[in-house]
Parts: sequence; structure tokens; C-alpha cells
Amino acid sequence: MKVLKVFLLLIVILFAGSAIAGGIVVKNMLQPVNPVASENTRFVIPKGQAIGTIGTRLTDAGLIKNTWVFRILVKQAQVESKIQAGSFLLSANMTPAQIIREMTKGTDDIWITLLEGWRREEMAESLVKLELPNFDPQEFLDLTKDQEGYLFPDSYLVNKGIDTQGIVDLLTSTFDKKVKVGLAAKIKESGKPLNELVTIASLLEREAKGLQEMRTVSGILWNRVGIGMALNVDATLQYINGFNKVQQAWWSPPLAIDKAKESPFNTYIYAGIPPSPICNPGLDALTAAADPAKTDYLYYLHDPKGMIHYGKTLPEHNANVQRYLR
Repeated sequence: MKVLKVFLLLIVILFAGSAIAGGIVVKNMLQPVNPVASENTRFVIPKGQAIGTIGTRLTDAGLIKNTWVFRILVKQAQVESKIQAGSFLLSANMTPAQIIREMTKGTDDIWITLLEGWRREEMAESLVKLELPNFDPQEFLDLTKDQEGYLFPDSYLVNKGIDTQGIVDLLTSTFDKKVKVGLAAKIKESGKPLNELVTIASLLEREAKGLQEMRTVSGILWNRVGIGMALNVDATLQYINGFNKVQQAWWSPPLAIDKAKESPFNTYIYAGIPPSPICNPGLDALTAAADPAKTDYLYYLHDPKGMIHYGKTLPEHNANVQRYLR
């Protein structure tokens, strides 16, 4: 009996010791990584980043001690949906709880997302909705009058106080970095002027999906340019039509009558490359324009499900029309 009592006492002591030790560990995890740290770190949270990923990044950055403690604190405080995307000045002298509160207070930064294939007007409309105090849509359109195609579509983290010129500079400088520099080798190898590549890329952005399909359609368009054949790209008719007031949308499907509209952008009337881009293409479209697939195809169409079908001759193309569109 004495042995049993001693055994039970030992178990109680063991559990008590473990609880105390665990409490000490947890208490330690709730403290700053470095209470005497004096430097701040700018920590950026992208849109839609998971809480677990944020915790891991905070740990890796030396701002908290434990990812799981961070996740538990966020859940206990019920602020999963209140942690905002943006940039925050954080320090290793802050507790995890203080860091969480800082990330729910708000930020002076805001994410702006401009989609591939948008024209300048669509970009302006999207930016207006963000209610940036120093952004003026008409000024944006005036400043970018000759910049269609060169306003790089992407997600940007900017200060809410950014002005119109600052946004334009950001879009054009990003184009220079990602295209003029990033694709310099492909552009040089293509042997084609940048303005022609960007214009073809703008057509690809509206006419094809994914890099592989874009490269094939690019090969088709360049084949047509090479033999002096009209490009017959519907997206150019959509560009000519502009905003559809009835449908309240840009890029509404064109009608057969639109093919007769007089415009240098009408690729059903005028052969060759349009005079300038019709939208702002993304990196895949720009890559495909400079690096087209080698193909014998001269025709393509999309069926109602969005699948693309190619043809080498007009009879093949007409057969595809009968098969997939009628």
C-alpha cells in the first residue's frame, strides 16, 4: 500500500511539474523575441495570405517565437478576418498579441490589382473604386494617352496617398523592368520592334488563354502578317466599339456589321498589325508575342465551351465553323 501511495504521489508530482514547465514555456512564447530591440521591420501581408503562412513568416523574420502560439492567439481573439493586407512596421520588442493588434488596426498602404487585358479606361474605373484621395481618373487617361499596352497589369502595394502620376510611373517602370529588361533576350532574338510585339501581345491577351495557347495563336498571327493576310481579330472590333452602354460593359461580343466599320484598328479591313495595342497585356502574352510557336496553322476559333480549334486551310477552318459554331 505504501508503494502504491508513493507511486501515485510521484505521478501527481510529475504532472504538476509538467504543467508548471508547460506554463513557463507558453509564458515565454507570449513574450517578445527581443525586449530591447530598437529597430522596426516592414512586414508585408499579400492579399489573401493564410494565417498560418503569416505566422510562419513572422517566425522566420524573428518577430515572434512560435507560429502555433500566433495562430492560437488569432483564433482566441477572433480576428482571422480582421488582419489586413498591407505593410506594417513591426519590431522584435513587441509581444505576439501586440503584433496581432497592430495588423488589425489598418495600414496606410493598399493593394491595387489591375488585370491583364484591361484597357486604360478599365484601369481608371478600378482605381476610382478604391477612393484614393489623390487619384484623378481623367488625369490618368490624359497621362496615359499614348501608353496603352505599356501599363503593366499586376498587383501593387501602394501608399493610399499616391497621386495619379505616381501610379502611372509605377505601371510604366514595372513594364520596363519586366519586359524591356526581363524579356530583353527574347525580344532581341525575335528581331521585331517592341511596339509590334506589344501590339500582338495585346491581341493575344484578348484572344487566347494560357502561355501554350497564346504561343500557338501568336504563330498564327505572325504567319498572317508574313503573307499579308488580314488578321481578322474580333478583339480589335471590340476595341473600336468601346463601352457598350446597353450591356454596361467593355469588350462586348462584336456583330457581323462591325466588320465593316472604318478604323485603322479594323483587322477585317486592313491587313497587318494594328497601329497600337488595344489593351495592356500580361507577361505570358508578351512572352508569346516574342516567342511564337512554329506552326502551319492560319486559322483558329473558340467553341462555346472555350476550347480552341485550329485549321491550316480555309476549308479546314470552315469545317471547324460548321462543326463547333453551328
